Amino acid sequence: MEDLSTNDKLILLQYAINKYETENTLTDRLKNVLEQKDIDRAIATLIGTQKVRRIGLDILQNNVSHTGELPELPSHLKEIIDSL
Repeated sequence: MEDLSTNDKLILLQYAINKYETENTLTDRLKNVLEQKDIDRAIATLIGTQKVRRIGLDILQNNVSHTGELPELPSHLKEIIDSL
């Protein structure tokens, strides 16, 4: 797996949240791509910047009403998202 930039990790996580809203499912799917600490850090960053919101105990949702549409998905991340 190639090294992903911090921005790539955040974009990857936003698209993964779009696909799987439950945090446990999301974490399980991303374990093959990112380390657990990177997943936790990215979730905390996205919540802190209000790009993602937590609904209930384990539901994550992109906050498109606050930030607009999701960022454009780079081609090198598309195949990772498709494989999740």
